Amino acid sequence: MPTSTSDASKPTFDKSLKLPLSQEELDRINAYLRDLTPEQILAWAVDHIPGLYQTTAFGLTGLVAIDMLSKITSNPPPLIFIDTLYHFPETYELVEEVKMRYNRDVHVYKPAGCDTVEDFEKRYGQKFWETDETTYDYVVKVEPARRAYEELGVKAVITGRRASQGADRANLQPLEVDSTGLLKLNPLFAWTFPFVQWYIDENKVPRNKLLDQGYRSVGDWHSTVKSGEGDQGERAGRWAGKADKTECGLHVDYFKMKAAAERKLKEKTLTEQTQESAPSASTAPSLQTSAAA
Repeated sequence: MPTSTSDASKPTFDKSLKLPLSQEELDRINAYLRDLTPEQILAWAVDHIPGLYQTTAFGLTGLVAIDMLSKITSNPPPLIFIDTLYHFPETYELVEEVKMRYNRDVHVYKPAGCDTVEDFEKRYGQKFWETDETTYDYVVKVEPARRAYEELGVKAVITGRRASQGADRANLQPLEVDSTGLLKLNPLFAWTFPFVQWYIDENKVPRNKLLDQGYRSVGDWHSTVKSGEGDQGERAGRWAGKADKTECGLHVDYFKMKAAAERKLKEKTLTEQTQESAPSASTAPSLQTSAAA
């Protein structure tokens, strides 16, 4: 059968991409993916990207991708959930609902050496996000994610990022490579929030119950509030009062964040050790004077 003109002009790619990608190959892939639907991007990724996983906090866009993948393949990329230990109860309920609805297993990664909030606060203190938010982000999100990627052999991750979310995401491409060489696939990069909402409703996709209670975006309970009247930002309510904060750390330069966090943690440890070794007022020897005989 003769090949159609459209098929003849369609670019070809290795069945399994050879990594790392050159900038030329990355540009060629993005030129092709930009004109595809999210379902087509996901189908292409399942066919071509090795070591593909989906990292998700079970936000709406991530849930759309999970639902789409369930209809594309019987063997979807494995799910990774970074459990900061400070998610809302409703988020943990949603994780279980998704596991049952889609018959999926989820790889759960927590802060190193911590299974509970009590473990974490014994190690880092209470309200660590208030004393050093950047290091907190590294400890509860970035380090567990990198540990997951290394232990599971992850070469690429599906994200829920979209260009319409603004800030650092405004110029998002379908496929990107971060500073560690990790591929990040953004299948819904071109969708706006109304498209996401339409898909969720049309396909009866499970969603976080908090979204029906005035929340627009859900993260840790201590840094998420209900969006205010007139606040229409897609991530309204996240990091309230911190206009300069738009990312949790998973999508910033890993090596810079790691170096800064390790320096801060070392300083914190030295300070605590100094305080522990210094004599307290109750144990320090007191100077006693006696009256002359």
